[in-house]
Amino acid sequence: MKLLELKDIGKIYVSENNVSVGIRGVNLSFNIGEFVAISGESGSGKSTLLNVISGMDSYEEGELYIEGETTSHYQEIDWEEYRQKYISFIFQNYNIIDSFTVLQNVELSLMHIDDSKERRKKALELIERVGLISHINHKGSKLSGGQKQRTVIARALAKDSPIILADEPTGNLDSKTSKEIIELLYEISKDKLLIVVTHNYEEVKDYATRHIRVFDGSIEYDHNIKNELNISNTDNKTTNDKESKVYKSKTIYNLKKGFTLGKTIFFSKPRLSLFLCTIMLIGLIGIFIITSLCGEGIYVFDKHYIFTPTEGRLVIAKQSGEVITEDELKELSNKYNAESYLHYDLLLDRKNYSEILYLDSTMIKYMSSANYVYNKDYGKNIIGKYPEKDNEIFLYLPISYQNEFGKDTIRIKSLLVERVLYNVVGIKYFYDNNLTEEILFTNGGFQTATAASFLNIESSSRAYVVNEIDGILNSKIGIVFSTYEVEENKIYVSGKHLYSPIKENAFVTLSSMYSINYYNSKSEYIYDKSYEYSYLTSNATFDTELFEKISGNPIIMHPSLVVEYAEELLQRSYKQASLFFDSNEISDKEIEQIVLQMKNEGYLAVPSDYEYYLDAEDGMVEMILSVALILAWVLGIVFLGFFINLCTNKSISAFKQDIAIMRSMGIQNKIIKISMYVRMLITFFPAMIIMGVLIVLIYRSPNFNEYFMYLYYYHYLLIILGVLILIYRITRKQIKKMFNASVKKTLKGGAN
Repeated sequence: MKLLELKDIGKIYVSENNVSVGIRGVNLSFNIGEFVAISGESGSGKSTLLNVISGMDSYEEGELYIEGETTSHYQEIDWEEYRQKYISFIFQNYNIIDSFTVLQNVELSLMHIDDSKERRKKALELIERVGLISHINHKGSKLSGGQKQRTVIARALAKDSPIILADEPTGNLDSKTSKEIIELLYEISKDKLLIVVTHNYEEVKDYATRHIRVFDGSIEYDHNIKNELNISNTDNKTTNDKESKVYKSKTIYNLKKGFTLGKTIFFSKPRLSLFLCTIMLIGLIGIFIITSLCGEGIYVFDKHYIFTPTEGRLVIAKQSGEVITEDELKELSNKYNAESYLHYDLLLDRKNYSEILYLDSTMIKYMSSANYVYNKDYGKNIIGKYPEKDNEIFLYLPISYQNEFGKDTIRIKSLLVERVLYNVVGIKYFYDNNLTEEILFTNGGFQTATAASFLNIESSSRAYVVNEIDGILNSKIGIVFSTYEVEENKIYVSGKHLYSPIKENAFVTLSSMYSINYYNSKSEYIYDKSYEYSYLTSNATFDTELFEKISGNPIIMHPSLVVEYAEELLQRSYKQASLFFDSNEISDKEIEQIVLQMKNEGYLAVPSDYEYYLDAEDGMVEMILSVALILAWVLGIVFLGFFINLCTNKSISAFKQDIAIMRSMGIQNKIIKISMYVRMLITFFPAMIIMGVLIVLIYRSPNFNEYFMYLYYYHYLLIILGVLILIYRITRKQIKKMFNASVKKTLKGGAN
C-alpha cells in the first residue's frame, strides 16, 4: 500500500472574472524513503501540487489517498488532523516564528510529548543534529538565512511526521549553505518521504531518488533515478502513532496544549505583552470603577429589617400597648436568663435619623449618621483611650475622616450627639466604607444621649448650643441643647466667657441677645444679667441676620436634668425594650420558644434580625433601580470591550503570520484558539496584581476611600466575570480576524 497516492487530481482557481487551472490530471504515488525532486518553470503548478499534497489547498477533481483512505470528503478539521499527523513543511522564506527562540521553535513540534524534560531533551538532540546547539536561545529574528532553515528542518524532524515537504528550501541561500541544507535533507529522507520543489534541479540531482517535472499544470515526466533504499510496501500504518500518551479526554489534551502554547506566545513578545497588560489594567480599573458605581444593584437581594440586627437581641412590647415598667423588664430578664436588658432602646434603632455635628477651626460640619453602642471592645490598636466618664465618647470612623480627626492624635475634641456635647477621647478607623460609623458611650453617656434624643423627637421647638469654639450651632428640630462641663469649667458664647458652669438641677435660657436668665430646677426665675450687644457678637461666626430669624428661647441644661426630664416622659410613653441573650449559649429554636411563651403571657417579642418585605410600590422602585444599575454595569463592560479591542486591533498583525505557521505545521485550530484565550488571560494576572495594590492604596487612603464603594468578595467575583467577558469578546474577534483567510494566503502575505 502506498503512503500517498494522487489519481487524476485537478485544482482550479476561480476569481471574479477569471478561471485558471492550477494542476490537472495528476497521477502520482509516493512512499517512505523517497527523495522526490519536483521541478518546473515558474507558474507551472509545482507549488500548487505541493499545497494540494499538504492539504493547504483543496482539489476539485480526482482523489487523494493517504494510506489507501480517500480524502475528498475531508473538512477543515480533517485537513488539520492530516497535517498534524502526516506533514512537516520547510519553506523558501523559512516561516520561522521570529519571536520564538530556536529552542521554542523546535519544541513547538514536540507538543505531543507531555513531559517537559523529555521534550526539552529531544529538542536539544535535534538542534545539535542540525548544528545549532550554540544558538538555542537566539530568537528567530536574529538568525541568518541558513540558521533559520536549519531551525525549520529541526522543527520538521521534531514533528516526526512521515512526509516532509520542502518548497524551494535553498531559494534564499548562498551556494555553500544550500549544499549543506540539501545534504541534511538527504540524510533525513532515509526514513521519510521527502518531496522537494526546486527551480534548480542541479542542486539536488546527486541526492534525489526521483525527479518529477511539471509543465503547464500537468506532469511532464516522472523518472526514478535510483532506488538504493529498497522500499517495500507495508500494510502497517507508518504514520505518527508515536504520541507519548493516550488521552481519555481530547478536551483535556487540547486545554493542556493550548495553555502551554499560550504561555509561550505571551512571553515570546515581551513588549507587546507589556502593552496588553497595560490595556488590561486600564480595563480592570474601568470594571472596578463601574462595579463600584453600580455595585449597589446587587443589594436588591439584601434583606430588610425592622430593627438594627444585633446578635442575641430580642425586642419586646406589651400586646395591650401599655408601657413596660422597670420591674416587669427585670422580672422577664431573670425568668428567661437574659444576659442583660435595656429599658429604653431608642438609640439602637435611631441611626438613620441622627444628626451629629462637629467643629474644626474654620467651620461646622455634619458627620453622617452613626450607630450608638456601649460595652463594646474595638481592640488595642486605637488612638487615645476608651471612654471612662459619662461625657466621653469613642469614635469608630471610616478612614476618610482621618484628615479631619487626626492620624496619631485627636484633633477634634468635641462632638455634638443628639444635641449633647461630648469629649472625644478615642478613635479607631476602618476601611470598609459600607459600614456605619459607631459612637461608643459609657452606660451613663448612652443614657444621656437616649434622653436627649427622646426629648428632641417629642419637641417641635428650636434649640441652640453654645460651644467653646467660635460659632453657634443651630437646628430646626429639638428642644434642648445640654452640655457637660467643658474647658476649665466654663461655658463660652462666641469665644467669650459669660457664666459659670451649669449646676445640676438647673438650666439657662437666652431669652434675647441682651440678657441671660438663670432658673432653678423648678423653673423659678433667679436673676438676669444684661450684656452689651457688641460684646455678645464680637468674633461671632454667624452674622446678626441669622439671630433675627430664630424664634423661641434657647435652653442649656445639665445632663442630669436632661435625663430627669426624659425619664418622666419615657416612663409614661415609651413602650419598647430589649433583652439580650448570649448567642453562643442559646439556639434559634430556644429563642423561638421564648417568643411563643412571651406571646402567651401578653407580650410581643421579635428578634432584632426579623426580616420584613417592602410593599409593592417600594419593591418595584428598588427593583427598577437595581435592574438599571445592573444594565449600566453590562453596558459599561461592552463599552470597555470596544475600547480594548480598538487598542489591541493592530497587535493582531504581529500574531497573524505566526498563527498561520502553526496551522501549516498541523497544530489544531482548537489548540491555537485556546492558546489565544490563554495568552489574553495571562495578561489579566499582572494587571490584577497591580490593581490589587491600587485597591489597597485606595481603601487605605483618607483622600480616596470615600469616593469608591468598598467591594466585597461577590463584587470581585463580578469583576472577574467582567474580565472573563472582556477576554472572551476581545479574543473571539482576534481569532475571527486571524482565521478569516487560508493558511496559504496568510503565509504569502495576502491576508491583512
